[in-house]
This record gives sequence, C-alpha cells and structure tokens, in this order.
Amino acid sequence: MSLDENPLIIAFVGDLYFTSRIESVAQNLGFRVSWFDRAEQLMNVVPGTSDPRSLEHPAGQKPDVLDYITLYHPALILFDLNNNEVPWRDWIILIKTSPATRRIPVVCFGSHMDVVAMKAARAAGAEAVVARSKFVKSLDEMILKYARRIDSIALRDACRQPLSETAVHGLELFNRGEYFEAHEVLEAAWNLDDSPAKELYRAVLQVAVTYYQIERGNYRGVMKMFLRLRQWIDPLPDECRGVNVAQLRQDMLRVREAVIALGPGQISEFNRSLFRPVVFTKEIDRNLNELQ
Repeated sequence: MSLDENPLIIAFVGDLYFTSRIESVAQNLGFRVSWFDRAEQLMNVVPGTSDPRSLEHPAGQKPDVLDYITLYHPALILFDLNNNEVPWRDWIILIKTSPATRRIPVVCFGSHMDVVAMKAARAAGAEAVVARSKFVKSLDEMILKYARRIDSIALRDACRQPLSETAVHGLELFNRGEYFEAHEVLEAAWNLDDSPAKELYRAVLQVAVTYYQIERGNYRGVMKMFLRLRQWIDPLPDECRGVNVAQLRQDMLRVREAVIALGPGQISEFNRSLFRPVVFTKEIDRNLNELQ
C-alpha cells in the first residue's frame, strides 16, 4: 500500500443497507472499502494494485485466506455475523492467530438476539463485537477507534533522521550474512527507538529471519515469513533513514520467486547469491539511546 493511498477497510457484508452506510461513513473519514459478500469472492480476486506474483505457490498449493488478506493489507476488517456465506468463525481465528495478520483489527456486528454468534466472534479474537443497531449508530467512532491508520507525515519525518549506531551495526551484520546475529541487534535497535521509523528495523530483521530460515531449509517457515514481512515493509517509504527500502522489496521478491520455484523438496539448492546486502548510508544519530 502506498503511503499516499487512503487506508483500506475490508468488509464481509452483503446487506445493502449496511454497505451503503459503511461506504458513506468510511469515505467521509478518508478510507476506501472493498466488499465481499461471499467467501469465494475474496479467494478469486487479486487486488488490482498488487503484483499477482505475490500469490504464486508451488504446483498443487492454492493461496488461502491469509494470502489474500495479507496482500490487501487492510487497516480494518468488518464481519457481518449474519452473513452465512462467509466462514467468519474460522477466518477470524486464522487472522488473529497468524503473525502475518494478527495486528489487523477485526470488528463484528450482528443481531443482539444471536448471543451464540456474538460470543463465538469474541472467543475467536475480534477486537469488538456489537449489535447491529449500535454498529450503525457509532460506526464513525468505531472506525476511528479500531482502524490501524498510518501517520504518513510522521513516518516520513522520522525516516529523514539518520540511523542509530545499533541499527548500523545490525545492518553490517546482515550484510556479512550473519542473519541470526543481525536479527538480535536490530531487535535491540527497535526496542530502543520510539519513533514511527522504528518499523524499518523490524522490517529488516524479518528479512534476516527469512534468509536464516532458507539457510536452514525450513520451507514452511520461509513461506510464513514472506507473509509476515509485508506488514512491516509495505508501509515504509522507498527510502528510510538512508536505507534503500525499494531495493530491499525487489530483492525479497526475487528470493521469494526462487524459493517457490525450488519448492520444499529442493530448498537446500537455493542460490545464496540472491541474498543481496541492504543498501544504506552510514550517517549515524549518536543522540539516540544505544546499547552499552
């Protein structure tokens, strides 16, 4: 998702009364909405702004709901509990237990008479479950409260600052192929930072974990990391704190394509020359808190 795009709400809603109400309120608040009133709609559509190759899998393996949700990278997901065309119980559990999607807020609404469904949605992990009447009445407040909206101005401003000394050390470890150690140091840099740009360190350490899993031959773990990484790297501008994020994205796409081409049985044959270094400038902000 581009920083200049309005954040996206995915709504699994089929009732025209609610779709028109949600559309109107969401647009007034600066959000876009993608509608799905049946499960197969999500599973058959690739967002027009995304690269279809992001959903490629080895032969015989079809993308699942998490692949699509991750590709859309929504700020909020809405479920109508009265929509029986969507397996919302299973999907909420998947979304809230997967590292790739669990930070995405889920809000549900349903009949106040259907106590069983509302309890099931809460048990599945939804952040909010309300009656249909309350949902309509306080929709604007709920969107503003629960949607994960990126402050693009604050992020860009923070990305203009130099790297911390700890982060530079972590990037140098990464570029030497010491991926486990790079992960540990970048995790420390992330913990020591309190600005929006700290997510840069989280993004790079996720790449480090991905490469480490490839070296270990853990195909399943690698594919999970490709999904998990998107929530950290997608919101970043193409350059942040001197790091060429756009190049890192391209490198990850090439690595993913190579892993998929090999499949789980041949991942040990992965060409490690595809592990490219992170391109960055070494200007350091020595005023930030550092490791002792």
